[in-house]
Amino acid sequence: MAPPSPRLVVPIDLKKKPWEQKYPLHNRWHPRIPAVAEVTEGEFFRVEMMDWSGGSIADNDSAMDIKSVDLNIGHYLSGPIRVLDKEGVPAKPGDLLVVEICNLGPLPGDEWGHTATYDRENGGGFLTDHFPNAIKAIWYFEGIYTYSPHIPGVRFPGLNHPGVIGTAPSIELLNIWNERERKLVEQGPSSLKICEVVHQRPLANLPTKRSCLLGLINEGTSEWEKVAIEAARTVPGRENGGNCDIKNLSTGSKIYLPVFVEGANLSAGDMHFSQGDGEISLCGAIEMSGFLELKCEIIRGGMKEYLTPMGPTELHVNPIFEIGPVEPRFSEWLVFEGISVDESGRQHFMDATVAYKRAVLNAIDYLSKFGYSKEQAYLLLSCCPCEGRLSSIVDVPNAVATIAIPTAIFDQDIRPKSGRVPVGPRVVKKLPDVLRCSYDGDLPITQNLSKNKED
Repeated sequence: MAPPSPRLVVPIDLKKKPWEQKYPLHNRWHPRIPAVAEVTEGEFFRVEMMDWSGGSIADNDSAMDIKSVDLNIGHYLSGPIRVLDKEGVPAKPGDLLVVEICNLGPLPGDEWGHTATYDRENGGGFLTDHFPNAIKAIWYFEGIYTYSPHIPGVRFPGLNHPGVIGTAPSIELLNIWNERERKLVEQGPSSLKICEVVHQRPLANLPTKRSCLLGLINEGTSEWEKVAIEAARTVPGRENGGNCDIKNLSTGSKIYLPVFVEGANLSAGDMHFSQGDGEISLCGAIEMSGFLELKCEIIRGGMKEYLTPMGPTELHVNPIFEIGPVEPRFSEWLVFEGISVDESGRQHFMDATVAYKRAVLNAIDYLSKFGYSKEQAYLLLSCCPCEGRLSSIVDVPNAVATIAIPTAIFDQDIRPKSGRVPVGPRVVKKLPDVLRCSYDGDLPITQNLSKNKED
């Protein structure tokens, strides 16, 4: 007899808001957020998810929604899901939760996604100093392939994956997160500069009640007030997994997550159709609604057995990820190098972030020789299946980073050739102005907007 179809444990109605769902979504990590469903070890089950923004980004030719999006929402996650063994005993702190991705994809009837970078005044991205304005591109899906009317001449297969998947933290671990991130913020932006850009963004995203959604805990109750001021934002990856943005966590992958609370309380969201290594434009994958079909296994005592603490307590551990057997195959790549020397020519000491920034900028400038605007190239490198590498971290003073682009995704040959001037195909157009959002609609895309706040 054929096995049963996966049991739908968290359904999504795309016509409703995140807080109107049958099982309201949540956008924070906290151990007191109640589980909305239970699954048993070995059970085949399905979880549906809204896109990270809860449906606030529209399929249209305007980037105004990106410019004005409230980034306090973090990611809208489905769950938490309580996991029991076959005897009905829940996962315990100190166990490992093995999550196998059996199948995943976009929600039927919602086969589109978006890639974007935020306005400088609303979060920016990896290259904020070069691209200070909000930019957006829409992508449409044809089975495993995707294309964009805003970045013509490109088509590639997607490697679908959840950007966020993790277990709930314990109160002790939550306090560790909040204390160390608060100390970073208190040191101030002058204490840390990476690429001379990141310091323009918040150093950390601390708990806030603004736009806080806590699943089954109703806003306005005393419980909601207490949890909201403690609950961690979902922005970074942490010991519980979370927002790791690992593009290869696709069909057939296994994720070994530490368990910190009884039942594990598994949550997932931020589904991506495709992403490049680094997700450089910040909203840089092809963001979509989607589903995961999963199986779970509990390894009793697995944290101590398999995970080595990388900090002062046994809670300072990190997950293990087993990549699945399914991914796009490419045989030809163009690889762009970067070293720890910034755009001004200043030498940095073994700075891998500066090196990767230089590699990305080199690739963007190169693609602009083939008819693409630099904005188009920036978004493309953030969401196509490019490979980022830290090639050398030992040869002082330069770290060496690379970004590799599969040449088969283009409808033209982008390899260097003697005697040819790369002018680009006629079908490639500049990114439409309506997808660029500046303060008054007329500012050049590269103008420093911090000088125009009074306009």
